[in-house]
Amino acid sequence: TYRANLNTLLASMYSNTEIDYGFYNFSTGESPNKVNAIVLCRGDVSTDVCRTCINESSSTLLQSCPNQKEAIIWAEKCVLRYSHRSIFNMLDTDPLLGYYNIGDVPDVEAFNKVLRPLLDSLRNRTASGNSTHKFALQSVPVPNFETIYALLECTPDLRRLDCNNCLSQAQVYIPRCCNGKQGGRFVTPSCDIRYEIYSFYDPAAEPPPSPPLPPPLVPSAASPPPELPTTTPGKESNSSRTTIVVVVTTISAVVLIISICICIYLRKRNPRKKVERKLEIGEAEDEISAIESLQFDFGKIRVATQNFSDANKLGEGGFSIVYKGKFSNGQEIAVKRLSRNSSQGEVEFKNEVMLVAKLQHRNLVRFLGFCLEGDERLLVYEFVRNGSLDYFIFDPIKRAQLNWEKRFKIIGGIARGLLYLHEDSQLCIIHRDLKASNILLDTSMNPKISDFGMARLFQLDQTQGNTSRIVGTYGYMPPEYAFRGQFLVKSDVFSFGVIILEMVAGQKNNTFHIEDSGDGLINYAWKQWRDGTTSNFVDPTLRTDSATQIMKCIHIGLLCVQENIDKRPTMASIVLMLDSESMSLSVPSQPAFLMDSSTRSNMLLVEHDSREMGSTQSKSNSVQASVNDVQFRS
Repeated sequence: TYRANLNTLLASMYSNTEIDYGFYNFSTGESPNKVNAIVLCRGDVSTDVCRTCINESSSTLLQSCPNQKEAIIWAEKCVLRYSHRSIFNMLDTDPLLGYYNIGDVPDVEAFNKVLRPLLDSLRNRTASGNSTHKFALQSVPVPNFETIYALLECTPDLRRLDCNNCLSQAQVYIPRCCNGKQGGRFVTPSCDIRYEIYSFYDPAAEPPPSPPLPPPLVPSAASPPPELPTTTPGKESNSSRTTIVVVVTTISAVVLIISICICIYLRKRNPRKKVERKLEIGEAEDEISAIESLQFDFGKIRVATQNFSDANKLGEGGFSIVYKGKFSNGQEIAVKRLSRNSSQGEVEFKNEVMLVAKLQHRNLVRFLGFCLEGDERLLVYEFVRNGSLDYFIFDPIKRAQLNWEKRFKIIGGIARGLLYLHEDSQLCIIHRDLKASNILLDTSMNPKISDFGMARLFQLDQTQGNTSRIVGTYGYMPPEYAFRGQFLVKSDVFSFGVIILEMVAGQKNNTFHIEDSGDGLINYAWKQWRDGTTSNFVDPTLRTDSATQIMKCIHIGLLCVQENIDKRPTMASIVLMLDSESMSLSVPSQPAFLMDSSTRSNMLLVEHDSREMGSTQSKSNSVQASVNDVQFRS
C-alpha cells in the first residue's frame, strides 16, 4: 500500500549515505502506490545535524499528515517532501508561505536600501549554483543599526532560470508581509528565503567580507504583492484547500515560525491579485543571462532529431514543424522548428522565449530551451508521450480509451493550467490558440497546454487587447476576436468551453453538422440543454458514467461560449464549479455561434495584417473587420 511504502521510505532516509551531500531524491514502490520524496538540508549545516533534522521531520509528518499522499515540512534546517506524483526536477511555488520577526526596525528606508540589493545579489548567486548546491548567504551592516543576515536556497535539481524565478516570486511578497520588520522567512516547495538581524546560520559558511553593497540603480516602486494564504492551524480554511499544521518555536524572545507541515490533499487555490514588478537594471540583466543559459547548440539539436528527419516528425502547423528528438543522455525532447517564412522575427522570437521560460506549471508543457542560429529558430520542450488530445477524442475507436473519469480529469487539468496563465503566475497570459490539438497528454493522461506562439502578455491594468493580425483556429475563436480582433482572458474561456463540449460529445466543433437542422456543435448542445434532452448530445460510449457530472460540464461549457463576454465565467470560477458538488450555476444565455458548421468546416486558420495595440477601455478600439475582410486558409 501507499502507507507501507511511505513508512519504508521515511525509515530508510536516516541511514542513506547519499544524504551526506545535503540533497537527495528517493522513490519506492510501483504506481499507483509509488512514493517519491525529496530531502534538502540547509547548505551550512553538518551531516549529523542534517540527519537529525530529517529524522525529526519524518516523525512529524507521519503524525501530522497520517493519511495524505502528498506532504511537505519546512523545519529550520531541512525540508522534507513526499508525493505520489513526480516532483524531481520540477519547479513548484505553491504553496508560498511567509512569516516575520515581530520586532520593528527604526529606519525602514535605510534598512530596505541594504536588504533589497543584498537579496538580489544572493538570488543571482543561488541560481548560479551547481547540481549539488544552490545556496548563498551573506551579512551586511545597516548604517546606525544592526547587521542583516540573509540566506537563500533552492533545491539543486532546478535549472538556473527556475531557481531565479522561484526566489523572485517569494521575494516580491516581502514589502507586503514584512516591511519594517527585523526579519522574515518565505518558503515554497522549491526555494527558501530568510533574513534576520541576528546570525541564525553557521558563520563559518559565510564568504569573506565584501565592500558595502551600493543602493539600487533604479528606485524601487514595488506594488502590493498577492495576498499570502492564511489558515487556522490544524483546520481547513475556507479560502484555501491546504491544511496547515504550525509548530511555533521561540528564539531570543522573538516569535518566529520555523517549522510548517503542509498536508496537501485538496488542491484548491486562493485567488491571487496580479503582481506588477518593475525590473531594476541588474535584475533585468540577470534574467537575460538566465535565458541565455537555456540556449542549445544547433548541431546538438540536429543530431538529436537525426537531421530533422521525416521519420521523427510529430506534427506540422502553419508556421512550424515539430520533431521528436533524443539527447545523448537519453532525454527525449520535442523540437518546434519555425518556418523560415514565418513572420516572427528575432526580437519577437526572443520575447516568446522570455515568456514561456517563466511559465512553470504541471498542466503546461515544460520548456527546456531554444536555439537561435542564422535563419534557424527552434524551441525545445519536454516530449509528452501520448501526443495530443485530438488524437484520442475525435477518433471513433481511440476515444473509447477515455472514459468519463479520464475526460473529467483532463478538463480539470486544462482549467487549472489556464487559471495559472490568467491569474496565478507573475504574468497574465492570454493563450489565444487553445484547442484540442494543443493539449498534450502524458503517460498518466494528465493534460499539458502547449504552443504559446500566439500568446500575449497583459499588463496589470490592461483589460483587453486588440489586433488586426488575427491568427487562430476557426471554431475555437470567440466572435469578438474573429471579427473585431479583440482578445481578453474571456477569449480563452470561450475556447475552453468549446473543448468541454467536444470532450462530452466526442466530436470536433468545426466539422460537426446535423443535416436536418444545420446545427453545429455549440448550437446543438445549446438546443439539447434548453429542451432537457442533453443525453442526445453525449458521446454514446459515456452512457454508463456519471450523468450528473456530465450534465454539469455541458452547463459549464455553455456558460463559457456565451455571446455576452461579461456573462462568461472566469477560470477561477470555473475551477470552483468543477470542484464543487453543490455550487449552483447561472442559466446560460444564447451561444456566440449559431451558424451551420458545414459552411466553415475547412476554415482552419485566420489571418489579416500585422498591427497590435493594447487597451484598458471597456469598449473595443479594434480595427473593424467584416467577414469579407478575413482570409480563411486550410
